[in-house]
Amino acid sequence: MNQETAAPTAQLDNPIRNFGVQLSPTPRGARLARLLTTEQLRSWGLPLDPAAHIVAELATNAATHGRVPGRDFRLLLYVVGDTLRIEVTDTRADRLPHAEVPALDAESGRGLTIVAALANRWGVAPGLPPRKTVWAEVNL
Repeated sequence: MNQETAAPTAQLDNPIRNFGVQLSPTPRGARLARLLTTEQLRSWGLPLDPAAHIVAELATNAATHGRVPGRDFRLLLYVVGDTLRIEVTDTRADRLPHAEVPALDAESGRGLTIVAALANRWGVAPGLPPRKTVWAEVNL
């Protein structure tokens, strides 16, 4: 179920906005995460890049490395003040991500290096077993 909330702008100069969706851990789910992010950011009047690229990388990782059959991953976007936080939660807490420089001829393995380059901050937070959340923050 898609969820979106916004605090009334009369109460705050910068409304707190959030959007969350649960998606299948498949290539299609990862693509949908990027498309939904793009549309949500557009509706909020926020820049699409680099957030859409970050979501693409984190969602692809969740679908590839965090996949457990029958268990979805969750995408959460929220804006507080001038920061956009992106969170992708999957059900493979036993597989913690880490950025590494792959071999020059490698065809994959650059996702978190890209996230580290595009985000102002990123990290991993443990969740209720068996979950983990990979997050990234972008200053707007």
